[in-house]
Amino acid sequence: MGNTFGHLFRITTYGESHGGGVGVIIDGCPPRVEITEAEIQVELDRRRPGQSKITTPRKESDTCEILSGVFEGKTLGTPISILVRNQDTRSQDYDEMVKTYRPSHADATYDAKYGIRNWQGGGRSSARETIGRVAAGAIAKKILQIVNGVEVIGYVKRIQEIEATVDSHTVTLAQVESNIVRCPDLNCAQQMIDRIEAIGKQGDSIGGVVECVVRNVPKGLGMPVFDRLEADIAKGVMSLPATKGFEIGSGFAGTLLTGSQHNDEFYTDEHGEIRTRTNRSGGTQGGISNGEDIIIRVAFKPTATIRKEQNTVTQAGVETTLAAKGRHDPCVLPRAVPMVEAMVALVLCDHLLRHYGQCNVL
Repeated sequence: MGNTFGHLFRITTYGESHGGGVGVIIDGCPPRVEITEAEIQVELDRRRPGQSKITTPRKESDTCEILSGVFEGKTLGTPISILVRNQDTRSQDYDEMVKTYRPSHADATYDAKYGIRNWQGGGRSSARETIGRVAAGAIAKKILQIVNGVEVIGYVKRIQEIEATVDSHTVTLAQVESNIVRCPDLNCAQQMIDRIEAIGKQGDSIGGVVECVVRNVPKGLGMPVFDRLEADIAKGVMSLPATKGFEIGSGFAGTLLTGSQHNDEFYTDEHGEIRTRTNRSGGTQGGISNGEDIIIRVAFKPTATIRKEQNTVTQAGVETTLAAKGRHDPCVLPRAVPMVEAMVALVLCDHLLRHYGQCNVL
């Protein structure tokens, strides 16, 4: 019922923000993939709360436990269960939200749909749910790297109007991780950090754009017509909390060009490979990967839960005001980077297995 993602490489996430823990069940993972908790922990540490002065101060180690599906450091081909236990919960900070709805949050819609909701920390609508995705994404990344040397690198492209200049062909993970905002353009990075700090002190929040590049993508991934590669990537990243927009390649800017300006002309490189001289398509054509870099951008809105007083209503429809307590990110972008990477990796890994199953049998 909406908690499972993927076809052959399939994940199901579970848990709530202030429950006993959160985690993921991964089904369809190939056997004999070498993986350790330490490798998964690297990715979880990139998304965990309390990692810097510009993220939520909630202190969680987010230590992962592999409960099944791995033996002597290798996957068994059976379901993999990964659990992260919640530790630093302060549910009393949410007492006001038992009956009062946070503007632009999921409180009201969860009530409208289910007639009940876990108001502690937002329950299932909290970004803490993404722990399971990032853990599974670590395994998907490992498979992609083993099979084709695939690299998935995300970074903060823009915070409000502060936009970074990044060469997607050469950007490295080390450059992304060199600062707390995860922007490889160091001049812009400091401006972004200053802006987030200033907004946080005002009890407000801001949004921006995460860009993600995937290199060494094999040709042929994608299943026309309804499972086009870019469509599945879009669904994956747009299922993340706070997302509001998706672009691939030229995106909306491509609508300003003519066909002759936008088309990616073909040529044969020195290795006899058919390539494109430009990449306005963003790595896919006809819903199938063409071997060029996949380049996407994902827009994230300002965090809904803020300390500034806002007008709202109660469950009974009575008008009131709310100045939220609790610990929340003034900007989700720095921690959203590994989330975007994870969803992209999950889609690509799933399509890789589907491609091999259909096209590499004979």
